[in-house]
Amino acid sequence: MAICQGLFTCAISIDLTLTALTGYQLAPDKSLATLPFALITVAGAVVTWFAAFLIQRLGRRLSFSLGALAGAIGGAISVWSVFNGHFWSFCIGTAGVGVFQAFAQYYRLAAADAVGPELKSKAISTVLTGGVIAAVLGPALAAWSKDLFPAALFSGAYLMVALLSLLSMIVLLAFYRDVENTEAAIDTAMSAPPAPPRSTGEIARQPVFIAALANNVVGSMVMMFIMTAAPLAAVACHHGINDGANIIQWHLVGMYAPSFFAGHLIKRFGLGPIVLSGVVLNLACALIAMASTTLPAFYVALLCLGIGWNFMFVCGTTLLAQSYRPNERARAQGLSEFLRYAATALATLAAGPLLEHYGWQALNIAILPLLAVCAILSIRWMAASSTKTVPA
Repeated sequence: MAICQGLFTCAISIDLTLTALTGYQLAPDKSLATLPFALITVAGAVVTWFAAFLIQRLGRRLSFSLGALAGAIGGAISVWSVFNGHFWSFCIGTAGVGVFQAFAQYYRLAAADAVGPELKSKAISTVLTGGVIAAVLGPALAAWSKDLFPAALFSGAYLMVALLSLLSMIVLLAFYRDVENTEAAIDTAMSAPPAPPRSTGEIARQPVFIAALANNVVGSMVMMFIMTAAPLAAVACHHGINDGANIIQWHLVGMYAPSFFAGHLIKRFGLGPIVLSGVVLNLACALIAMASTTLPAFYVALLCLGIGWNFMFVCGTTLLAQSYRPNERARAQGLSEFLRYAATALATLAAGPLLEHYGWQALNIAILPLLAVCAILSIRWMAASSTKTVPA
């Protein structure tokens, strides 16, 4: 899972680095520049709910492989679109990459479901470490491959997306096998029949599920909102295209490098303090971005954004894995991932027009209420869990 996470992150980081710029190059109306980028998330939002049930029906190995195949096809369509200057077919290509992303988001949940409760945070963070090398390699590969075909700027980068997706499919088919938590399976087999699954509403009303949703949704929404606009904002502030790519590269390091120690921090300090640390780091990103538009400010702000997202995402995923029973998995995971993608789709769709009409500072001000809501819901869960009576 960590290897597949790395391949996926490398592919998606190329799209994160160049798609807003490619969209600006191809768009008939420049206010549509971030639409191809947004469609990665929109397609993910549409597919992610169905992906949960497909995984349950076909198994993870085949389902994950089909998702990687969609990414390869999407990358190939993107190459053709850039060569021929077709904006709308480029949107179809990025949507194919979004399908890949929808399936890849279940990698961390597959790891969490394979271990006991005490190891879930570590399993999730271990899978995310696969993105560390990709976080460095992806934007560097984007910068190198964008000029691979001089007749069509950026087309070579999307060829890399197709090849990395295809390699991910090969790794999954050759090496991955579905694994469940063996101890939990033995306990289930030796105990009474499992309780009937709860309704979706009952699952969703739990403070632990609400806190999980708040951190996954707000963390991802804020991260995508700012990251989508950052390369365009950097260019608008008279920094170069390569500077925009380097800013995203630094941000991706911040997103994945903390995975080496996030699990240990959670084990030592608990989920609550790490969650709130993630919110504070996102707040720091907004304050730094509002204070300065120099290149160092972009680097530091996007680094804080990446680390804050990692803390919120690992903790949110751990909370999600604690909120459902095995027979409720598909509905709980599907609902959480669908809402997360729907929210981030709105964020990426809004980023371009808001940047165009209101500017970089306004974008950073807009995330402050979201961070406040997330902090309140997290504190509510912490209060509920601290007063809960634990049965003997």
